[in-house]
Amino acid sequence: MLKTMIKVVKEASEIMLSAQDIENNTEKKGDKNFVTIYDKKVQAYIRTHLNETYPDIKFLGEEEDCDKTDPYNGYCFICDPIDGTANFRRQYKQSSISLALAKDGEVICGVIIHPYLKEVFYAEKGKGAFLNGEPIHVADNSFKDSFICFGTSPYYPDLNRKTGEVIAKILPECEDVRRTGSAALDFCYVACGRHDMFFEFSLFPWDYAAGMIIVEEAGGIITDENKNKLPLHKRSQVYAGNPRVYKEFFDRNYFM
Repeated sequence: MLKTMIKVVKEASEIMLSAQDIENNTEKKGDKNFVTIYDKKVQAYIRTHLNETYPDIKFLGEEEDCDKTDPYNGYCFICDPIDGTANFRRQYKQSSISLALAKDGEVICGVIIHPYLKEVFYAEKGKGAFLNGEPIHVADNSFKDSFICFGTSPYYPDLNRKTGEVIAKILPECEDVRRTGSAALDFCYVACGRHDMFFEFSLFPWDYAAGMIIVEEAGGIITDENKNKLPLHKRSQVYAGNPRVYKEFFDRNYFM
């Protein structure tokens, strides 16, 4: 299944790379929330081609009325066709495709591709995490030597403010902070040691399902604000990091 997922995601990434006139092919879903025709095309491609091989597996996706599928009963693919749509609209080239496979509510495989850098991150439960075939692992930096990455929860004004308050506390105590605009890539960057911690106060399962297993298989920790396993049926706060920085982050109660 993982090989098929990687193949389909690579093929779908060509839709992103060949996109033209993106701004005129964009719809507004809500305040600061947009969807492009390419989000829909990528998801349709992935769903159609996975269904050809695995017709009995359910599909949970961000677009096209696929967001109400139950991922807790049997196998279920979980897809974010373009994570970082705002970046994609502006050709910022920091967007990704995220695809996970869950069984009875537990993610067992995950694939995330950065099409512009040709980087494919993937993991299978119990078998480690990889970038383009090479094993990856979280860093072992302390908090003062860490890069802290974050998402701003742009659709929720109260969470925007809360994020800013947390960053103001963190910045003097770490090496630096980063904001990429693609949570899926942020998880990958934690997994391979480019970042040491990522947090965002509101993400959906398609944002973090694949990243969750990649972080865990790379030796990292990823939970909600209560240090519980992330749900696959509703949005959640998300905290992911190497064990040292994750512990210090919670010890300092930055998110309170």
